[in-house]
Amino acid sequence: MNETIIKRLGNLLSVKSIVTLALTVVFAVMTVRESISQDFMTVYAVVIAFYFGTQSQKVQDVLEGGNGRSE
Repeated sequence: MNETIIKRLGNLLSVKSIVTLALTVVFAVMTVRESISQDFMTVYAVVIAFYFGTQSQKVQDVLEGGNGRSE
């Protein structure tokens, strides 16, 4: 169990995850201040879609037995 937690924390520290988390924090701050621009919303939506799209693809690859695809 500890090994799984350590592996997940290691994955969380990837550049992709750090960027996604940073953008989410900025999104939350901008929401509270009610100052979200359309340009930021576009960038945020693309990053979030990419992040969850790659996560979904990883799960699908595992379920299908993998196809050797890597990031």
